[in-house]
Amino acid sequence: MRKDVRILLVGEPNVGKTSLIMTLVSEEFPAVVPYRAEEITIPADVTPERVPTHIVDYSEAEQTDEQLYQEISKANVICIVYSVNNKKSIEKVTSHWIPLINERTDKDSRVPLILVGNKSDLVEHSSMETVLPIMNKYTEIETCVECSAKNLKNISELFYYAQKAVLHPTGPLYCPEKKEMRSACIRALTRIFKVSDLDNDGILNDHELTFFQRTCFNTPLAPQALEDVKNVVRKNLTDGVHDNGLTLKGFLFLHTLFIQRGRHETTWAVLRRFGYDDDLELHQDYLFPLLKIPPDCTTELNHNAYLFLQSVFDKHDKDRDNALCPEELMDLFDVFPYVPWGLDVNSTVCTNDQGWITYQGYLSQWTLTTYLDVQRCLEYLGYLGYSIIAEQESQASAIAVTRDKKHDLQKKQTQRNVFRCHVFGITGSGKTGFLQGFLGRNLVRQRTIKEEHKSYYAISTAHVYGQEKYLLLHEIFPDFDVLSETELSCDIVCLIYDVSNPCSFEYCARIFKQYFMDSKTPCMLIAAKSDLPETKQQYCMTPLEFCRKHKMPPPQTYTCNTAAAPSKDIFIKLTTMAVYPHITHADLKSSMFWLRASVGATVCAMLGFAMYRALLKPR
Repeated sequence: MRKDVRILLVGEPNVGKTSLIMTLVSEEFPAVVPYRAEEITIPADVTPERVPTHIVDYSEAEQTDEQLYQEISKANVICIVYSVNNKKSIEKVTSHWIPLINERTDKDSRVPLILVGNKSDLVEHSSMETVLPIMNKYTEIETCVECSAKNLKNISELFYYAQKAVLHPTGPLYCPEKKEMRSACIRALTRIFKVSDLDNDGILNDHELTFFQRTCFNTPLAPQALEDVKNVVRKNLTDGVHDNGLTLKGFLFLHTLFIQRGRHETTWAVLRRFGYDDDLELHQDYLFPLLKIPPDCTTELNHNAYLFLQSVFDKHDKDRDNALCPEELMDLFDVFPYVPWGLDVNSTVCTNDQGWITYQGYLSQWTLTTYLDVQRCLEYLGYLGYSIIAEQESQASAIAVTRDKKHDLQKKQTQRNVFRCHVFGITGSGKTGFLQGFLGRNLVRQRTIKEEHKSYYAISTAHVYGQEKYLLLHEIFPDFDVLSETELSCDIVCLIYDVSNPCSFEYCARIFKQYFMDSKTPCMLIAAKSDLPETKQQYCMTPLEFCRKHKMPPPQTYTCNTAAAPSKDIFIKLTTMAVYPHITHADLKSSMFWLRASVGATVCAMLGFAMYRALLKPR
């Protein structure tokens, strides 16, 4: 909502513009009226809408046309004052004032107008019959008020309506010619309905309506009031209420009714609570709340955010198969202005046999977005209504900013849950197969992925000593001369060579010696395509000798050419090294070290499956 309101009063001389302003301020009719009142500011705490209001007078005797034009351009709302006992002043409203104002304002953002019939104390009849055709002709006219400065009649109401015309304009919501809501308003209210429909059954039940009422207006709706609302809808729409709940049609009808009855501040209160600005676009402050991220810190979702995202998944997983089919995913994205996930998402996270994103894959994609582009994550959570449904101040409360990695290394422990692994290797060394193997896809399944759907990222979970961690793999292009800081910044480095290609290992050795030999980033060498015959590498020493010389773990064999899903042991090792970068070379060689990590993963996986089954039963 606007932070202040500027009201300009114009009209013919002697219609009482200055008297209206002075009467509002002093609460009595002035004995002496100057040509023009000085600009006054009414503090926020004495206005109904709690917004500072500036009231500006215009005098033809004291001001030039240029000064008038400047005031018109600065005004948020203009009151055209006429005298109800002066026909000429009424005629001037259409012959002079409205054309003049429209010439000085943009056609697409016309300033709202209020027609003010002053001196009602001097006549016994109303001027409304004369003014009504004018109101019907000019849609920018919000309302008409008859008042009397002398009798103090409707003075405060006049300025309230002027304030309301700015803060709660009818124009963006409703088309008076067609007598229906505008499409932008329908779109916004439809999103609000879908966000508020917590169980996604297409109706707002009593619990959802009560939550909606409390969220928007800070007060619960009494059971009888709830029934009264539904009865009003029932009387006017056959399909407005279903199973004793409000349908989308019923919800839109209610807001149309509010607007038609001059209660559009109710609709605006709902729209603003759900993040909309005066143009019915989601406000930038709503979508992108302030979030400070110090250097060398990363961003993750916190526990409350995961709970919210789980509820969103459950809401749209209608067949309860623990995956989102394309129709369910599109239904989830219906509250977005665009589809946020590209076709490559299916090769970035875990999917089921049909290629649909699983619950694990869904959470992984959210984790990836939060880690790589937290502003995008805040935007997405905003579309889903996180701050409203989770009852938080903003989406920023969903983000955990980790401490500087240097502190983790000093203390030899970390509270982070997401770890980044950069995968290096020449073209054809098996990097893509390695990433897809992490997601449980063997070579046969990998061959079904279309070229345009391939991803350079893969993210899933791995268990380290019974704790679930996210490992994010990023395939780096083999461009030796241009490795940026971003490409070198990670928690662990994975150097992949093809055992059947004699020229493959040399690239890994060069990358290590140039960039990682003196860094504290742990590195692991992967002997990929281990199902193929091994060829001697064209390098001055063997991969094993290279690892011994540089105190790295021995090369780890890997293949994704398997009948079942490829082994995940190597990924547990990578995650463990990323979580504990300070572990010694002796620890890495110790079979007991890896046994403890593997056993922890197995136990955690069994517990996780048991817990999932327990959670699934109530669903």
